[in-house]
Amino acid sequence: MSGAPSGRTTTNATISIADLEQKARQIRRHIVTMTYKANSGHPGGSLSATDIVMALYFHVLRHNPKDPKWPDRDRFVLSKAHACPVLYAALAESGYFPVEELATFRQINSRLQGHAHIKTPGVEMSGGSLGQGLSFGIGAALAARLDGRTSRVYVLLGDGECDEGQVWEAAMAAPHFKLDNLCAIVDRNRIQNDRFTSEVMELEPIADKWRAFRWNVIEANGHSIADMLAAFDQAKQVKGRPTVIIAQTTKGKGVSFMENNPDFHGKAPNKDEYEKAMKELA
Repeated sequence: MSGAPSGRTTTNATISIADLEQKARQIRRHIVTMTYKANSGHPGGSLSATDIVMALYFHVLRHNPKDPKWPDRDRFVLSKAHACPVLYAALAESGYFPVEELATFRQINSRLQGHAHIKTPGVEMSGGSLGQGLSFGIGAALAARLDGRTSRVYVLLGDGECDEGQVWEAAMAAPHFKLDNLCAIVDRNRIQNDRFTSEVMELEPIADKWRAFRWNVIEANGHSIADMLAAFDQAKQVKGRPTVIIAQTTKGKGVSFMENNPDFHGKAPNKDEYEKAMKELA
């Protein structure tokens, strides 16, 4: 692959869908365990984004866990940074740091804080205030173009996050600069904080809104790894404008009592809930 020094890990195009699905189950176990042990965190939006992040880290992204700052790497930006348990789990399983370090999530002096932070190996942008990731991604995509690199930039947004005005300022800017090396993904789980998105701010017709801003729009099942891989492949073929993938997902996916339940946007499971979740994810 262009720009990849010999011996470096880049994409893993040979891994099977079945293996990716098994890996996703392991990532979900990490998410539930991290939030249970910390007694805090955001399991719901981490679980909804798991299959999207899995497809990226274990098939799509050109990256190197042994060299997180490799200049030719693709960039992944977690704009909904409170969903960092899924990112930390993917980074650990990729080899950026030991899996055992996940047990330090949200502990004092840990590298794994409650919102993604650049001191964690592999994290591209510190987050917390919502709505900023797409603007950051535009900067990274422009920089790659100016440097003559083939790097692509992927930004994961929450659907509740799309209430932020800065998202739409960035949505207007990216087509202006014809950033076809930029791909946004909206985790459309329909829940934000403690309510459904339709109760807070109606987003529909969300796909038409992105089209109106001159983005190439792909709608996909965010829990079908095959669907997501096809969407990412299609996005790479588009020239002259950015792509957004509207990924239909379920908040808390994989754990029955968390699914589509606003309570688990930002609440950890108790002991009984944790044990039940582990049985379901076995």
